[in-house]
Amino acid sequence: MKTIFLTAFLVAATLLGYAQTSLFQTIQKQDSLLFGITFNTCDLAPLEYLVSENFEFYHDKGGITNGKRDFINSFKNGLCAHPERYQSRRALVKGSMEVYPLEKNGVLYGAIQVGRHRFYENIKGQPERFASIARFTHLWLLEEGQWRLGRGLSYDHQTIDATDNEQVVFESDVAVEKWLAESHIPALGLGIIREGQLKEIKVYGNLKKEVSAPYNALFNVASLTKPVVAMLTLRLVSASQWNLDEPLFHYWIDPDLKNDPRHQKLTTRHVLTHQTGFPNWRWTNADQKLAFGSDPGTKYGYSGEGFEYLRKALEKKFKKPLDVLAKEMLLTPTGMDDTQFYWNSTVDEARFAVGHNPKGDTYKINKNTYANAADDLLTTVEDYGKFLVSVMNAKGLSKDIFNEMVSHQVKTKAHKYFGLGWEIYDFGEGEYALSHGGADEGVRTQVFLLPKSKDAVIIFTNVDDGHKLYGPLLKMYLGKYGQQIIDIETKNH
Repeated sequence: MKTIFLTAFLVAATLLGYAQTSLFQTIQKQDSLLFGITFNTCDLAPLEYLVSENFEFYHDKGGITNGKRDFINSFKNGLCAHPERYQSRRALVKGSMEVYPLEKNGVLYGAIQVGRHRFYENIKGQPERFASIARFTHLWLLEEGQWRLGRGLSYDHQTIDATDNEQVVFESDVAVEKWLAESHIPALGLGIIREGQLKEIKVYGNLKKEVSAPYNALFNVASLTKPVVAMLTLRLVSASQWNLDEPLFHYWIDPDLKNDPRHQKLTTRHVLTHQTGFPNWRWTNADQKLAFGSDPGTKYGYSGEGFEYLRKALEKKFKKPLDVLAKEMLLTPTGMDDTQFYWNSTVDEARFAVGHNPKGDTYKINKNTYANAADDLLTTVEDYGKFLVSVMNAKGLSKDIFNEMVSHQVKTKAHKYFGLGWEIYDFGEGEYALSHGGADEGVRTQVFLLPKSKDAVIIFTNVDDGHKLYGPLLKMYLGKYGQQIIDIETKNH
């Protein structure tokens, strides 16, 4: 009786639905029938009416299924083989569904449905468990007056999740643009890496007033320059062309320090772990000269001066400017063809995300004319994404150097350390994240990497308070580990 009733209901809903409701509501109803009555209950009889004979299904994990019969059989022999012991449940992510009509000569013949859905596992005797979240695209066709599913695509399956309220913000470009406008963020560059591959690149908002930001917008990423220089250095170390613990005075002595014998202790390891004893910048000292505030290797203190010191030592030894050395050893091998250390004739200013203050006023563009090892790198989300993929895949690094890079070199706060060039968030039980940020006038940028799963998120903004986006983006794209990062930053001062 159940199947007969559902079949009658299905036919009636299909024939009358479009005439009495909007296309969105009609497709929404078909979606409910497809999943609510069939997938979630394993009552597969309605699929005879819901699915086209020539149906094709494409799954990013399970491959291709051709034809309605094979599709139904895949359920019978798979998810629905033992419904008394195991069932799956699908839930449409609230607010994620969009529907677009397909017409020819003004006559409707189909519709495209896109959205996101979550899947849960029900194993007898155990609590329901979240399994994955994925995107889907469905092609619905009007065949002899009935709506049938002609094509189905299920892709971008992820095993991390966020709440409905957080999820809705990221379900469409329109929703993200609205969120940015409400947050007074001019532009957001977003890169998502999954399983060691750059899966998504999005740039939202404006470079400046009424100038939309393109996909390949150029951002000044401020101190995100430092990880690039750190990785260049570690590649040289891995190639036995540089030594982490060799004193830098063999190649460079800053004139301000020539009479201070402590300069003979300074090494690359001190620079990459921010234990040089230098201030961030010498101009913060009363006399604006470089000086040690503590002995090298004895105390953590974030320092751009340290990276500049390293730059001059590298340039002296290799007799090449930093940008040339980086291009040979890192940028070109990694495919970072749209990255520059300073402004020159090849920089496309029309793509540059101009810095803003929280009131929306723009800052004057600082067009540096030489490579700084600590600041002012110009790059795109795509290029920096390629860089992070190379980091997680340990490209150009020996196993020993990679392990040194992610080891706890110096503690900076509870559950947080500096490795070689990267901050490390320690989640316990061997789980950790790498991170680095950048902050200048009109710039807030941040990256977070999970080396074990090879997932990462890139966040570029062109406004002083762009950091207020980090929390929602972390929870959305790094799930429980994103929340742990937030907890470490907010609860352990």
